[in-house]
Amino acid sequence: MKAKILELLKNTDHYISGQKLCEHLGVSRTAVWKIINQLKEEGYIIDSINNKGYKIISCPDILSESEIKSSLSLINTDKLNKIIYLDETDSTNTRAKLEAEQGAPDWTLVIAGRQTGGKGRRGRGFTSPAGVGIFMTLILKPEFLPTKASMLTLISGMAVCQGIREKTNLKAMIKWPNDIVVNGKKICGILTEMSSEMEAINYIITGIGINVNNEQFPSDIADKATSIKLETQKTFRRSDIIASVIKHFRNYYDTFLKTVDLSLLKEEYNSLMINTGKKVFVVQGNKSYEAVAKSIDNDGELIIEKDGQISRVISGEVSVRGVYGYV
Repeated sequence: MKAKILELLKNTDHYISGQKLCEHLGVSRTAVWKIINQLKEEGYIIDSINNKGYKIISCPDILSESEIKSSLSLINTDKLNKIIYLDETDSTNTRAKLEAEQGAPDWTLVIAGRQTGGKGRRGRGFTSPAGVGIFMTLILKPEFLPTKASMLTLISGMAVCQGIREKTNLKAMIKWPNDIVVNGKKICGILTEMSSEMEAINYIITGIGINVNNEQFPSDIADKATSIKLETQKTFRRSDIIASVIKHFRNYYDTFLKTVDLSLLKEEYNSLMINTGKKVFVVQGNKSYEAVAKSIDNDGELIIEKDGQISRVISGEVSVRGVYGYV
């Protein structure tokens, strides 16, 4: 009920009477009054006037199940079947695996206010301080073959790019395959994992970590990490960005399912890829070589040119980094 009241308050510029809220929700005036007071205690600025009702003046940057649900409801995100919010967890990917194995439905979203053991690609850690970042994992249970799963990382990258652009006007770009960058620095990492059998997927989890209101980073990553706040000098509400990313993911995922490849999305992806046309180091184990990144193909593999020869590299097998720096 709290999420619904928040949605109604956010969705109007006028005062909503307590009676109208009661009738809409089928509850007593006392119940509405209690929830309004709870919201005020959480930091929402809500004006109340006798005979006029309630009007939301401002919303804080907080994460809670009610806040996330109300933000998602405003963009008609009908795909989500369940939202799990945790103030703290070791890793949203780890928690999502547990939830998936215990029967969490397709399109379950796990979100945490803080991670104590955030996971990055190839076993790296992911810095996850409280109160400033987005740490979320989407559980999907699709019917396509396991060989198609890696393309969801690229779909996630597009969704994050467009979500950040929509809400902040920053020119977010994709560093193939799983980093989002702004002004040459990493602002988001994506980690997709899967449980499958020979020809069937049990579940896929796609973890997304976005630096939103961070004002500083540990010294070992300070030169290559940034946040939305550092780039704009503004504080953003994380629930709005979450809602926008989920909206774009839903749209891209639906397009992907039409062909179960990236043929309908690769043109847009290539326009968002910061590697396009640049010299890169392709790193495979202890070996690396220089090439020019061209574009992705229908399967999300990176097409590269080396010594006049065209070849493809697979994201699960190699890493790509810039010749003259991170990108």
